[in-house]
Amino acid sequence: MRDDFYRAGDEGGEDVYSKVVRAGKRTYFFDVKSTRGGDYYLTLTESRKRGDRDGAPTFEKNKIFLYKEDFAKFADGFEDVVAYVKQHKPEFFEQEALDSEFDRL
Repeated sequence: MRDDFYRAGDEGGEDVYSKVVRAGKRTYFFDVKSTRGGDYYLTLTESRKRGDRDGAPTFEKNKIFLYKEDFAKFADGFEDVVAYVKQHKPEFFEQEALDSEFDRL
């Protein structure tokens, strides 16, 4: 791990900006954080609501870290696959279709 990043057990990087996207049973968190050296990195978290055996809600979380040296390549790849889906399945981007899809989950 690089010296300018926070060590294990620390609170993590300083929060700079966050965006929460609620999508049915899933919630996505896009968090911009700052290293001790002032660089930015992103954490992308998917949180899914689940029920345990007793029916109590639990949350399963998956997280990835995206570092500054990968921002451009990640953005290019993401834009490419979104453009592909928009071209081949434009109905996926119509809000009404998305809302009804999430209601069925």
